[in-house]
Order: sequence, then C-alpha cells, then structure tokens
Amino acid sequence: MNNKSSTEIVQSLVLKAKKAQSIFENFNQNQVDEIVTAVAWAICKPSNNEKISNLAVDITGLGNANDKILKNRRKTLGLLRDLKEIKTVGIINEDKEKGIIEIAKPVGVVAAVTPSTNPAATPINNIINALKTRNSIIVSPSPAGSKVFIDLLVLINIELKKVGAPKNLIQTFDCDVTKELTNELMQNVDLLIVTGSLNNVKQAAKSGTKAIGVGQGNVTSIVDETADLKDAFKKIKMSKTFDNATSCSSENNLILIEDVYEKSINLLSKENAVLLNKDQKKVLQKNLWLDGKLNRKIIAKSAKFISKELNLKVSEDVQILMVEEDGVGADYPFSGEKLSPVLTVYKVKNFNEAKDLAKKILNYQGIGHSVGIHTKKNERIIELGLDLPVCRVIVNQAHTFATGGSFTNGLPFSLSMGCGTWQKNTIDNNLNYKHFLNITKISNLIPGKEAELKEYFTDYCEKHDSEELKNLK
Repeated sequence: MNNKSSTEIVQSLVLKAKKAQSIFENFNQNQVDEIVTAVAWAICKPSNNEKISNLAVDITGLGNANDKILKNRRKTLGLLRDLKEIKTVGIINEDKEKGIIEIAKPVGVVAAVTPSTNPAATPINNIINALKTRNSIIVSPSPAGSKVFIDLLVLINIELKKVGAPKNLIQTFDCDVTKELTNELMQNVDLLIVTGSLNNVKQAAKSGTKAIGVGQGNVTSIVDETADLKDAFKKIKMSKTFDNATSCSSENNLILIEDVYEKSINLLSKENAVLLNKDQKKVLQKNLWLDGKLNRKIIAKSAKFISKELNLKVSEDVQILMVEEDGVGADYPFSGEKLSPVLTVYKVKNFNEAKDLAKKILNYQGIGHSVGIHTKKNERIIELGLDLPVCRVIVNQAHTFATGGSFTNGLPFSLSMGCGTWQKNTIDNNLNYKHFLNITKISNLIPGKEAELKEYFTDYCEKHDSEELKNLK
C-alpha cells in the first residue's frame, strides 16, 4: 500500500521526468525520430496491438476490440505520416525576406489526462507528439483504463530500451488514479493536455499551467437532396458503428431533407439501421439516461446488445438504433451526445431549415466541434463554414474517420479536437506536434522604409476628411 501523499507522489514523478527531459533535449533529430518510431512500434506491433485492444474492452467494457486494433494502428500510422521529415530540433525555419530564423525548443514536462474510451490510442498520440518535440511526459489515465496504459507502458519501455532512450521519459502513476493525484499533477508540469471529462478540462483551466483542453462532441450530419445517398449512408453506417460509437466524432444527429427522407430511411434500413417506434423510443430514453447522465452499462455497447438488454424486439442483425426527433435541448435528450450506436433523425423542408436546426443543436451541445454534410452543392458547404459555430466542416466523408485526420483529407491525425473559444478551448484545430513546442525567433536587420500617412489614409480622407488631405505625408 502506498502511504505517500498526492504531493509526494507527483513531485517524485516530475523530478524524474525533468531529469529524463534534460538528457533528451540534447538528442539530435535522427535520435528523436528513432525514439518516436520505437513508441509507435510498441502499439503497431500486431501481437501488442491485439493484446492491448482486447484488454481495453475487457477492462473498460467500452467499444469493440477489432475496431480498437484498427484505430490504434491507423491513428498511429497517420501520425507518423504527419511527422515524417518534420524538423523539431534546432533551426526549423528560415525566412530570409523577413530576416526571421525559428529554432525549436521543448516545453519541458508534459502531462496528458486521457479518457477510458481510448485508453491506448489517445495516450500514444500524446506521447509521440511530446517525444517528437523532445519533451518528457506523464500520463494520467482514466481510472477505468489505467491498467490498459500501465500494460502498454511496459511494452513501450521494452522498445525504448532498444534505442537508448533516457529512463523515465514516459511515466504514469504506480497507484490508483484519483482526482487529487490528477489535480496535483496538473499544477506541477510545464504543459497540460486534457482529453475526455469536461470536469478535467475545467480543472485544467484553473491549474495555473498552460493547458490545452478539448471540447465535447455531438456531431450533426446533414444529407441533402443532391447527395449520393447510397454512398452517404454507407459511410454514416461505417462511422456510427465503429468502436460502438465511442468517438466524439461519431454522428449523433442526422438531418434529412424531406424530399429524400423516406428513401433515406429505406436505405438506412438496408445498412441495418432500425427506426424505433414511439414505445421503443421511450424505453430506450428511460434506460440510456439515468438521473440525467448517460448509463455506463449501455453506452459504447453494440446496438444488438442494447436491444436485447432492453427487450426492444428488433431484427437480430441490427447495427444502429434510430429515433425520430423534432425538438432540441434538455427536454429532448436524444438531441445530445449518446456515445452509443443510437442515431437521432430529423426531417426538415429544405437546406436552410437544416442549417438552422444544426445551429440549434450545436448551441445546445457540441458547439465548436464539427458538422458533417453530404451534398453536391459547393455553395452549401461554404455556407455551413461561414454560418455555423464549428471548427471543422466534414464534407462527403465518414465523420468518425475524417475529423481526427485521414489518409484522404488534410487534417492532422489526432484524437483530440479543439473547439475554439466556443467551448473555452485554447485551440481550434486538431492537437498536433506544434502545440508541444516553444519557438525561439531570431530577428535580423532587413532593408526597410518608414511608413507614411498617405500610404494608408489617402482613400479614407478623400471620403471622410478632405480638409486633411494636404497634410498627409
């Protein structure tokens, strides 16, 4: 039994992390990249990936092991793609015209607070970004997923030993994870990354440490009358069922234009999505939320499991449970995030109604995160980008796979999506290696010319202050 106080435990971890980082910051780019590759291999090695993914489902009861295997592999390979040939040691950029030279510096000791929904993929993503930028890192996993990360860290350290990495470059608690420990850690590091619990994100903001917290998802996707419907619903099915909808980027609400509503429901039924009747919807609502909170015994389970557990009497091959809704807000819980293969369906008259409804849903829950659209009209895509309070508009893609970076789009691979000031986040893009760096800028003397008033105010004075035109110099 550990009789040390939270302060003593954290101070010991941070002291070892600082020592490791002070050694690591002197490594060259090739050494850094080999260490990054070693960490990536620790999870991408097929036997390791299978072991950790199965353990994650066994321990947390969340998600699907085969999908976690794919997620761990794909997210890690995608991140390696993003980081390939990226310089993070020494001079990383030189702008001769402006006389600016940029030098990369580590931030120091990073703490990452990670969720039980992704007990391997999210920590690995944070670790690789931290190590690519020559930081050390301490991971505070969700209590429900702590054993998963402890076992993963053993595998990581086996690989790190092969490449001569400093000892204690990556650490976690060797005791039960508590709020007190996590809060203490937040106050004693140089950079804080928080993914998951909104309470943790809020606590991080109060810690006094530079904190990057991300926001809640509640993805809405619009399917309009011009969309390739078969393609759209195939992608939505793939996205919604992946890892039993544990992702914050999983579609939660589907807005259909009435001209294609019936056809859409029929096509969705062919993708094993079952539309519940009013009585079934009531049963699902009563059990999916308990005292206003999502029921942990149901979330992140398959639609087949949920339907059997609640005796919904739907087809055996069900993969998505659909409910029709016409309202938004606390009185309509299906308009919020469900963390399960439950899809809320809305019918609207036209695109303008769809956009307005999506905005209402965002203002209720998930503001800043993202919205999806399946359409052939480019002007509608731009309109969503201009009018909706989101950081990402995902176009004609499977939302879960696209939002956090994809091999077929240009977003950085990440499991942590910033939601901007809409959710009081410090970032509005996908968390990536740039957030783990300090940059020193060398400013050299360049040829220049002092600005004159007439360069900037001639047009203005001609229009609003003609008497002063003659005084412009």
